[in-house]
Amino acid sequence: MVNKIALVTGGSRGLGKDMALSLAKKNIDVILTYHSKKEEAEIVVAAIQENGQKAVALPLDVGNLKSFDHFINLVSEALHTNWNRGRIDFLINNAGMGAHIPIADVTEEIFDNFLNVHFKGVYFLTQKLLLKMNDGGGIIFISSGTTRFSVPGYSVYAPMKGAIEVLSRYVAKEYGRRGIRSNVVAPGAIQTDFNNGANRDNPERVALMTRLTALGRAGNADDIGSVVAFLCTDDAKWINGQRIEVSGGVNI
Repeated sequence: MVNKIALVTGGSRGLGKDMALSLAKKNIDVILTYHSKKEEAEIVVAAIQENGQKAVALPLDVGNLKSFDHFINLVSEALHTNWNRGRIDFLINNAGMGAHIPIADVTEEIFDNFLNVHFKGVYFLTQKLLLKMNDGGGIIFISSGTTRFSVPGYSVYAPMKGAIEVLSRYVAKEYGRRGIRSNVVAPGAIQTDFNNGANRDNPERVALMTRLTALGRAGNADDIGSVVAFLCTDDAKWINGQRIEVSGGVNI
């Protein structure tokens, strides 16, 4: 049996790391990207290989659109070298950054940086990788619970994620004839190092998340990775064009 291959952006840490490991548990091989921490990415690769799957780590700055053609070449080389193939099966658009910035403090530079990383970069990377995707595959866009409920300080981040959710439905519509599914996974607040560990290292914030969440606890990375991996299996073959919030029932 030929294993399928998933590409996970930002797969060296946090949610992306757990997504990559969860995919490997479903017998899916992984190409993961990292921005600057190659050592952390290689640790994830080693863990996946210990599970019996193939994995490769490649550098990528999702905010630098001029680097995408070079990245696509790296993907092609990795596919031929490690799998003797030319296409991937799944793309998980996970890479990103966070910041708590009041509207009054948002500059054009900050806005453009979030735009490039969270929407423009995702759009054009998806466009390019769709050309290297097998029919019957799938794309998962990682959004946020903050597109449903408002959190002061996320006026730049959340609208970019909202744009991604609309994009996902258009991908589902335009590429459905190829059997390519497109869905959104929208985590709530998760305890990782994202946004400088704001949801992990601040006891008051963790307590607040616990009070606001119906299941009575803050979220963990493995609450998200398993859902992403599920969407890359045949068990999810009829899920398409959907936004799936994975937040434990926060703010309901």
